[in-house]
Order: sequence, then C-alpha cells, then structure tokens
Amino acid sequence: MTKLIEPRTLKGFRDYPPELMIPRERLLESARRVYRSYGYAPIDTPALEYAEILLGKGSEETDKQLYRFTDHGGRDVALRFDLTVPFARFAAEHVARLGTPFKRYHMGPVWRGENTQRGRFREFWQCDFDTIGTTSNAADIEVALVINDLMEALGFERFTIRINNRMVLNGLLAELGLADRSKALLIALDKLPKIGRAAVATEMTQKAGVRPEQAERVLALAETAGSNAEVLERLRRDFGGNDTAAVGIARLAELLAVADKAGVPPQRLRLDLSICRGLDYYTGTVYETFLDDLPNIGSVCSGGRYDNLAGLYTRQALPGVGASLGLDRLLAAMEELQLLPKTATPAPVLLVQFEATRLGEYQRLARTLRAEGIGVEVFPEAKKIGSQLQYAERRGFRVALIAGSEEFQQGTWKVKDLARREEHTVPEAGVTAAIRAILQEGTAPR
Repeated sequence: MTKLIEPRTLKGFRDYPPELMIPRERLLESARRVYRSYGYAPIDTPALEYAEILLGKGSEETDKQLYRFTDHGGRDVALRFDLTVPFARFAAEHVARLGTPFKRYHMGPVWRGENTQRGRFREFWQCDFDTIGTTSNAADIEVALVINDLMEALGFERFTIRINNRMVLNGLLAELGLADRSKALLIALDKLPKIGRAAVATEMTQKAGVRPEQAERVLALAETAGSNAEVLERLRRDFGGNDTAAVGIARLAELLAVADKAGVPPQRLRLDLSICRGLDYYTGTVYETFLDDLPNIGSVCSGGRYDNLAGLYTRQALPGVGASLGLDRLLAAMEELQLLPKTATPAPVLLVQFEATRLGEYQRLARTLRAEGIGVEVFPEAKKIGSQLQYAERRGFRVALIAGSEEFQQGTWKVKDLARREEHTVPEAGVTAAIRAILQEGTAPR
C-alpha cells in the first residue's frame, strides 16, 4: 500500500479557506477602488527577480530573509521581499515610455524567511501605491490622504497614522555628532515597539558603537511626547538650525496643515519621532498606521519617501514616495477583533432544490436574480429540505428560496430569512425586492 503523504503547510505559510478568502478579496477590491480614485494605475512585476536587483536594497536583515536559489538556467535569483524594490527596477526600465510623475498601484504576494509571530507570515500580500519622478511634498501629503481614505474604506474609524521624516532624524543625529552611525542607529530604533527600550539601547551601544549616554539621548528624542504642535515647536527650537532637520520639519508641518484643510480628522495624524522604518532606502517622510483597538499587532499600512532607490538601476533621477497595506496582517487583526463576517459563500442566496424535475425552473429564477446583481447558488441535489437548510446556515447564506408543486401552481416562492428564521410567501415578481430587503437589513458597517 502506498504511504500517504501528510497534508500540511510550511511554517510561516497558511491556507485561506472561503471564510477568510472572501473578506480578503473584499479588502483587495476596496483598496483597488481607493487607489484608482487618486489616479494610481495598476502594474505587475514577476515574483522572481535577479538576486542583484534585490540584494542590498532593504537592509542586512531583509538580505538574510530572501528566498534565494539558483534556477535551472544557472541564474542567481530570489523571490521579491517587497513590491517597492521591483517597482524601482520597473520604473528605471520603462520610465522613458511612461513619463513622470508616474503613479502606480500593485497588489501581490511577497516572501520573507523571517521568524513568524502574530499577524506576520513568511508569505503575505502587500497592496502598494507609489508616485515616482517627483520630490514635491504634495506627493508625500497625498500618501497620508490615501492611507486615511483607505482605512475608512476598509471599515475602520479608530486608527492613527504616525508620521516622521528621515531628514529630521538624520539632522538630529548630526547635531548629536552621530551622523556616521545613522544606519545602525535607525535600524535599532525601528525595533523599539518590538523589543523595548532597554534592548534597543543595548543594540545601539553594541552594533552602532555609541556610548550609553548617546543612546539615551537618541531614545529620549524618539520618545518626545506632546501634541503635534508641541513636538514641532520643540524640533524648531532645538534643531531648527540644522539645515537637514529644518527641511524635514517644514515638510511635516505642511503635511499636517494640508491634511487638516483637506478634512482629515486631526486625531488621526500623529508626529512620532520614534517612527523611522527599518529599510535603508527611506530618505524622507515615513508612515506607520496602527489600529487603536489592537495597536500591538503592529503597523497595517506603512511606507515613506525613497529618493535614491531607482538610482541603483538608472542615472535618471527617479525619486519616489508611497505606502503599502499589509493585507494579511490586517486580516489577522480583523479576525482577532471579530470583524469578519461569518460566511463561507460569496452568494447570499441558496435556492433549495425541492423537486428534481423542477431543476430547469430553479435555474431559470437563479439566472434572473443573478442578472439583477444577486448571487445565487442552486443546491445540486433534491435532498430533504432540512439538510439543505443546514447546509445554508453552515455556509452563511442569508436567504433561502423554496418552491414545490403548490408554489409553482400559485406562482409564488417562499423567501426564508435565515438569520431571523422568518419566512414569507411572495409572488415571483416580488422575489427580488424581498431578497434585497433582507440583505439591506443585514448590511451594517464594521
């Protein structure tokens, strides 16, 4: 007898059954709609790139996490670890035809061989949007506006977009005489919410080679508290004389002012000097978005400005800025917050097959309803009604349609609201309206 293979998934990878895949697709549809509303155009790039395209672009940590191998043609290749680096390569390759500024969105899986934890997987989807070919702060400001509209479109009202600027951070470090240690210091600082203050201070002294009192000054600045206005005032007072920091401060101040004028609730944007993003390619404004009801799961939408990344592939200046929705982390958060609908079917209506000889009539009505924009599944067998209704409730259907000989003679259908366990008999001409009324009652914002 052939030995059976144990069905299992790799560590850090997961299956998505219908009850997760259906809301996942809805999130993708919402993100796509928001991105398109701002004029971002869709692109796609290969999952595999030449390793040299990806190496040295994020950080030493992301280099270690690459899924890298030699393909059948003897080429050194790797799976993409994000969508930003492939976009920089794409822009350098196609910019002459596309022109600038160029706005794109890209949704697809990426892979990182990192330690798994809550909301973090080794294969996960990112939903990026970027503008490349301009240094204008208007593009940075738009990123904040898109993130706000995106989170609202996904059904969230309680979230905070934390912003900072790498120019501010670099200016601060220059004032402290630590400009030559900025890379190691910022990588350590990015870990503050994950490993805590003491561990970050230790990493700063051990890997960045700074003295404990210097690490303490960096951390004290990162932990600056107060309103946005108070933080800006302190930055101007203490570091406004530094040319680099002054530019970053001015860009942050303009972002806050324009977002307020555009109608973004002021409590949603927060200056946070500890936000720096761990990837090496960021040069300006950086963003991280946290759910107020589940902040410990980490940022669900992050990004920033990267003015030099495409310069690795072309001599043409291609500065860029954008952000990425971490789809699977957000889905894990929604699962934990019990915000996912309890359904395993994309069609809200089950049409019960009461009599096998009436299959043509059942399919006729089903096609009529589908033409009206209502999803319908016809049960494939004429089983007992009880077992078909159990199937409907288990899958999360909202409505069941039932008709036997008596209903066909009268030209009526029984419309059963499965959530309320209520049943009404209506003429066939009124079936669509009856279903819409039930579905409308069951629609509520998350």
